[in-house]
Amino acid sequence: MIASLRNLRFYTALSALTLTLATAHAQPKVATPSGPIDFEEYEPVSTLKTPEHKLTRAKYPFIDVHNHQYQMDATDLRTLVSQMDSLNMGIMINLSGRGFTSDVAESTNFLNKTLANIQKTNPKRLAIFTNINFASLGEPGWTEKAVKMLEEDVKKGAKGLKIYKSLGFNVKDNQGKRVQVDDPRLDPIWAKCGQLGVPVLIHTADPKSFWDPMDRFNERWLELKTHPGRKRSDTNPVSFEQLIAEQHNVFRKHPKTTFINAHMGWYPNDLVKLDSLMNAFPNMMLEIGAVIAELGRQPRAARKFFEKHQDRILFGKDSWVPSEYATYFRVLETDDEYFPYHKKYHAFWRMYGMALPDEVLKKVYYKNALRIIPGLDKSQFPQ
Repeated sequence: MIASLRNLRFYTALSALTLTLATAHAQPKVATPSGPIDFEEYEPVSTLKTPEHKLTRAKYPFIDVHNHQYQMDATDLRTLVSQMDSLNMGIMINLSGRGFTSDVAESTNFLNKTLANIQKTNPKRLAIFTNINFASLGEPGWTEKAVKMLEEDVKKGAKGLKIYKSLGFNVKDNQGKRVQVDDPRLDPIWAKCGQLGVPVLIHTADPKSFWDPMDRFNERWLELKTHPGRKRSDTNPVSFEQLIAEQHNVFRKHPKTTFINAHMGWYPNDLVKLDSLMNAFPNMMLEIGAVIAELGRQPRAARKFFEKHQDRILFGKDSWVPSEYATYFRVLETDDEYFPYHKKYHAFWRMYGMALPDEVLKKVYYKNALRIIPGLDKSQFPQ
């Protein structure tokens, strides 16, 4: 009898333990102050104490050569100008001059209304670049029509040409074939920009890591996990190297045209390579949109690069989020150490200030843009 009771207690206890373990195993992992956390949740607060200079305004008025505004045709632009004032932004260049429609008539209407709205509000502070409509590329007379439209847009007031990364990625001609960045049917367009004296701001490809295996060695793993559509090897069969080679062929073939290579040509993480490209293509300028995190983690090398190529680097941001400009100001102007980027998924590392000399800073902020982009108002900028 006693033995039976002992056996009953043993099996009851064993069953309870088994149930407890099974329940614990079935529970999802929950982050607690002392429990396990995922890499995406890890957000340590730095205990480092160093001088901080959190800037909300640029030291000098600046020109943002890489911005996108999608309602500039109809919105009240006074609000936008007020936001620019808070940042000390002298001029904003909207690269989406023809919007994002593939209909020529609609895009022309958008451009005309945008130019009229700018003229009514503040033409000294706002400017646009036009775009190319590739929808019917390959049809008889397409190249001639594209060149004529470009010329007309510049006469209306467009200050340059913006080429989206879709060229090379997914632009196809009327035969369904991918249009290469260096497609000879586009040569007259690049040449016309040179003749008109307007720059071409061109975005080709994406960071090389978007093509690399998505494994523990890829430093863009978190970005690719949270933004799966950016994994280029899954969505586009063309390699990073092929796209960049096509872009460089365009620079090489058109030495009389000024090209502004968006995002520092996706080589901000290899300044030795980028330095060699600057030597190879004297008609290539750079803008720093969306790559400030790469510069901020190598402040000494980046400063040397900026000092060497100070006449060929422009300020650009890309997305219009006013609060994010603070990171750019802090990296360019201060010598602060170990401060965070504004998007964890984009850069999990910390930033360091480059503390650019004033003369270099002025060139990056406005002097270089005033030199290569025609028709911008110079009166609001220091000499």
